[in-house]
Amino acid sequence: MDNRNNVIDPKLLELLACPLTKGPLVFDREHNELVSRLAHLAYPVRDGIPIMLPSEARPIEDNGSKPPRLPKARQRSR
Repeated sequence: MDNRNNVIDPKLLELLACPLTKGPLVFDREHNELVSRLAHLAYPVRDGIPIMLPSEARPIEDNGSKPPRLPKARQRSR
């Protein structure tokens, strides 16, 4: 099956967010990926299903700028 013909439902795309930055995603039809410009990552879409795991995402370059530093996990106060 050729995954390049897949289309992401625009309503689904509105609901999805990057799991790292919680920012918006853009569907890249040519590469069949959901792109997080904030995280500089592209999440694959396989058989019409977005794979939203950071371990499955591939790093992308965005106009030569460095990826932003992600916030560290907050420490619980006692």
